[in-house]
Amino acid sequence: MIVGNLNALPLAGLPAALRGILELPQCSLAALQGHVDGRLQPEQAAWFCTVGPANTQPQAQRHTEYHHEWADIQVVLAGEEVIHAGTHYVAQASDEQRKPDLYITTTARLPVSITLRTGDFAVFLPGEPHQALCAVHDPMTVRKAVFKVPRALLEG
Repeated sequence: MIVGNLNALPLAGLPAALRGILELPQCSLAALQGHVDGRLQPEQAAWFCTVGPANTQPQAQRHTEYHHEWADIQVVLAGEEVIHAGTHYVAQASDEQRKPDLYITTTARLPVSITLRTGDFAVFLPGEPHQALCAVHDPMTVRKAVFKVPRALLEG
């Protein structure tokens, strides 16, 4: 996992492919905040982003997920959330696949907790377990941009 802030991209140590996406004018914090809720995908881009509201909940009510083929870049545009994350690959045949490339695990240890506020982001590479949208204090509605970047783009 990698954490950073959109206004300080050089400090995050991002792989070139991810930094190239976040440096695009339409991916600046101001542009994402001004984007209508829905999908953002530049023409011919292999990656896409979904912008919109989501509700935080107590950690006990949130699922832990991972992906095989996509990296997530989760950016908070308004509000705050905690994301709990694991540092070990956890995939097991018994994990539930809820959607294509969205796996739910109940066995992950999540020793890392990251509090994200406006402009902050967390990157989860394929295989990294993460439990997003956990409430910092009381549940709230946050506005987020969630980028999906195919594994092939990271390996190229």
